[in-house]
Amino acid sequence: MKKIIALIVAALFVFAVASVSLAADEKKAAPAKKEAAPAPAEKKAEKKAVAKVMQVTGEVAAVDAAAKTITVKGKKGDVVISVDDKTLADVKAGDKVTAKYTTADGKNTAKSVIKKTAAAKKAAPAKKAPAAGY
Repeated sequence: MKKIIALIVAALFVFAVASVSLAADEKKAAPAKKEAAPAPAEKKAEKKAVAKVMQVTGEVAAVDAAAKTITVKGKKGDVVISVDDKTLADVKAGDKVTAKYTTADGKNTAKSVIKKTAAAKKAAPAKKAPAAGY
């Protein structure tokens, strides 16, 4: 019985080593299929195309209807964000918000602005009065 288990373990070991060596051969062959690397100017254009979404959470310090912007006091400082008309109508100074925005050409543009509402305090359940006679 021990000899059979030893043979099975040895066979599995051989298959494992063979599969690793085959995988290594495939990796060596892969670089030969590479296409020409893009020029540095193309890489810069690709980086600009991908806009990073950033987030700020804090209190709305100011709302500028003429410029269609809101200023949010975040932990790292004030952030001025351009918003659409609907958001501009919903948000007022003093509201707590979480805003997700992207930066393009030095201008922050809102992707979403979510108002934080004060959590409704749950009323503590009324305690029952002890029954008479106890």
